[in-house]
Amino acid sequence: MNAPARLPGRIGPRTLLITTAALPLTGWAVHAVALHKRLAATRKDPLTGLLRRDAYTNRARRLLARHGDTTAVVMVDADHFKAVNDTLGHAAGDAVLAAFGARLAAWAGPHAAVGRLGGDEFAVVLDLAARRRQLRLEQLVRMLHTPVVLDDGRTVDVAASVGAATPDVLGTRDLTALQRAADAALYDGKHTGRAHLATAAHATTPSINGRRAGRPGTAMWGRAA
Repeated sequence: MNAPARLPGRIGPRTLLITTAALPLTGWAVHAVALHKRLAATRKDPLTGLLRRDAYTNRARRLLARHGDTTAVVMVDADHFKAVNDTLGHAAGDAVLAAFGARLAAWAGPHAAVGRLGGDEFAVVLDLAARRRQLRLEQLVRMLHTPVVLDDGRTVDVAASVGAATPDVLGTRDLTALQRAADAALYDGKHTGRAHLATAAHATTPSINGRRAGRPGTAMWGRAA
């Protein structure tokens, strides 16, 4: 005997049961995706898309533990950034910071820790072999000295100071110590247009919260990175 024909558009009991059971799972999946997006937003700086301080610190420490002596800690300060804000406006300043963020992320690659520490200060931790270190840092300086074109067509000349520290030179994988040395090296070469590599002497520079003592903002920093 033939089975009764199913009417067009009619949903069978089995299909209805599966669909009904799947609804809560679908709802949780949508909720999980939304929650993940919200959590990701709290981890990233909204202007540059780079990691915020805590997220950067956590990722940076994992990279240092994993890669050891082939890791480099790079500190970056925009040069003359206040003049950009004062002469061209804060929108132009934001555009410069966003451009720096994009350039740092592109230079470091997807496996690095790239963070905006505050204002015009950035940090990168990446796996970088000693034989490629100087060449790659020179490449970064060139990228950060490339003019930024604003939405209205104006061109902003930009520059940045770069300092780097490595565990093989300093004999430590401690992020705070490496950032302190990289920051001291950065200020030794401020406005020179060259990246400066930290030596053991830079590790003894007085610091506050892992940054060179006396630099703007160090008195207001929270806990050390």
